[in-house]
Amino acid sequence: MQVDHTRFFNAYRSAYGRLSQATVNGLELLGRNMVEDGELKSVQWAAYMLATVKHECANRWMPITEYGRRDYFDKYETGTRLGRRLGNTEPGDGYRFRGRGYVQITGRANYARMTEALALGDDEDLVRDPDQALRPVIAYRIMSLGMRKGLFTGRKLADYINDDGCDYKEARRIINGQDQAELIAGYAETLEAILRVAIVR
Repeated sequence: MQVDHTRFFNAYRSAYGRLSQATVNGLELLGRNMVEDGELKSVQWAAYMLATVKHECANRWMPITEYGRRDYFDKYETGTRLGRRLGNTEPGDGYRFRGRGYVQITGRANYARMTEALALGDDEDLVRDPDQALRPVIAYRIMSLGMRKGLFTGRKLADYINDDGCDYKEARRIINGQDQAELIAGYAETLEAILRVAIVR
């Protein structure tokens, strides 16, 4: 899917107002990764992925780290119910494997699973170096694979956006139940319109 950047940014400004240079840079980087993603064939999938990043990364358009003081992450520590569910096995894992990325992965088990699923080499191993999940190219690959294959919640893009229809509101179940589902669905509708204006036929 090729997009005319000028048309995209003009349409984005019309919808959302003035853009900072940081926003432009983040969107361009994300866009390059999307263009290179051979598995991303649906404009509506792309729109929903963009809407998810817009929300999850607080309009920064770059991978982020989960907010909170260090003691906030004690809830993920080994020995807690949540920590056990996340596969945290060593003291400090709660903070070490806090959320990172465009769609934040959390917990030792999820960092290990994504390392394996993406066939990342030693220099990109997410367990050895969790901050690799903040690199835009890796953050994008995590998001794309996770949303397409249902690796986050068991629900995937094709469950809600397919030849039979598009349900942006229910698609939130791919990431996080129905948290802010209507807001993100609205973003997706606007971003789909923007993409359709900008796509190079």
